[in-house]
Amino acid sequence: MVVLAAGAIATTMVMAACAAPPGDGPGPGGTTGSPAPSPIPALNATSALLLPTDAASLPEMDYAGYQALLGQLRGTPVVVNIWGSWCGPCRTEAPHLAAAHEKYGDRVQFLGVDILDVPESAREFIEEFGWTYPSVFDPSAGGDIRNQLGYLGQPVTLFYDADGELVADWEGPLDPRELDARIRKILPHEPAGTSASGSPGPA
Repeated sequence: MVVLAAGAIATTMVMAACAAPPGDGPGPGGTTGSPAPSPIPALNATSALLLPTDAASLPEMDYAGYQALLGQLRGTPVVVNIWGSWCGPCRTEAPHLAAAHEKYGDRVQFLGVDILDVPESAREFIEEFGWTYPSVFDPSAGGDIRNQLGYLGQPVTLFYDADGELVADWEGPLDPRELDARIRKILPHEPAGTSASGSPGPA
């Protein structure tokens, strides 16, 4: 009788685990007792109340929160990339975004918006591609931030100047040349005779 009871309990536990969707229950991805993921310090170009300082923390954010964050980032050019860990084209461009952030991240604030995703999978994606800029997580079922911005697919990349004006956008994966060209559009114009490092150029 004891053996039969133990077997019934084990079967019930397996069935319950299979029926639980990702994200249900305590801990990332619904795993009870999982250790908290190690933080990845975000290399931000500026600071703001709503701007994550951990590149992999993925705080939940809706469209109103996104607009509020953009408002707090005024004064700094911003690149926003809408992505998902399940998205093949997002994987294609991910290394290019990492390289662009390494090049421009001290002057341009990079921000990811993760949609239609599972946070644990998104964190693994961030770690895989070495992103050191923060992303926020849109928990809506349909990708509300993307939808309210007027786009349908992903990835989508938006380029805002320091005044918060949308200067350029790109739907689909960006190659390094196109990404670099659009980032240069939102950089502050440097005075004549000044090099990219800020020091006077040759006379």
